[in-house]
Amino acid sequence: MSYVTYEHEAGLVRITLADAEHGNAIHLESVHELFGAVRRARQDHARVILLSAVGRFFSVGGDLGSFAGADDMALYLDDVADSLHRVVSELIRADAVVVCAVQGPAAGAGFPLAAAADIVVAAESASFRLGYGKVGLSVDGGTSLLVNTLGLHTTLRLALLGDSLSAQEALAAGLVARVVPDHQLRGATEEVVATLLALSAGAQAVTKHLIRDRAEAAPEAALRQEALGIRSLGATAEAREGVSAFLEKRRPAFGQR
Repeated sequence: MSYVTYEHEAGLVRITLADAEHGNAIHLESVHELFGAVRRARQDHARVILLSAVGRFFSVGGDLGSFAGADDMALYLDDVADSLHRVVSELIRADAVVVCAVQGPAAGAGFPLAAAADIVVAAESASFRLGYGKVGLSVDGGTSLLVNTLGLHTTLRLALLGDSLSAQEALAAGLVARVVPDHQLRGATEEVVATLLALSAGAQAVTKHLIRDRAEAAPEAALRQEALGIRSLGATAEAREGVSAFLEKRRPAFGQR
C-alpha cells in the first residue's frame, strides 16, 4: 500500500499522510515514502509544500507494533529516527514555504513533524502530545527544536509529564497560526496557500532562511543527538516494557524488571 500521496500543480506540492486506518503511524516504510516525497518536492522546485493527513488523526506517532516486532529495537529506532530527521531537515531547509494542516492528535513524532512546517493551520479537534516517557523512550523527531517556539519549560513539561496542548493552547503558544472549525480546515489552509503563491517566491525563500537560521543554528546536530538518545534507550528493558505495556493496554512497570 501507499502510505503517502504526492500531487504537484503550479508551484504547489501536496504531500498527504494516507494511512488513516492506522492513524498515519510512523514506521520505516512510511517514513521512507515521506522522505521520498519531500525530496521530490525540492526536485520539482515547489514554492509551497502543503503537508496534511487523511482521517481523524494527523498522526498517532511511532508505530509501536513495528518497534516491538523488530529483531533489534534499538537499531530499528535509529533507522526510523534517522529517516524522520532527514524529512524534518528537508522541510526546514527547503526554499519552499511549508504549510501543515492538522486535525485530531499530532502525537509522538507526529508533533514535531507538524511543527517543522513554517505555518500550521489547526482544526479545533487538533491536539499536540509527545508522550515518549510513557513508553520508556526519549524525545525524537525534532522535539528539541520545539524549544525555539514553545520555550524551555513548556517543552520540558510536555516531554516529561506527557501533557498535551489543545489547538487553542498551541495558538496561544505561537505554534499554530490559525484555528478553525474542523469543517473549515481545508478551506482555511487553501486560503493560506493561495496567499503564499501570490507573493514573491524569491523573497519568501530568503526570508524563511534568514529567520530559520536565526532560530535554529544547528538543527541537524540536535536531531542527531535525539537519534542517539532514542537508540540507546531502545536497547533497555524499560523501553521494551513501556512498548509492551502500551500494546497490551496496561500500566508499565518501570523499575520493577
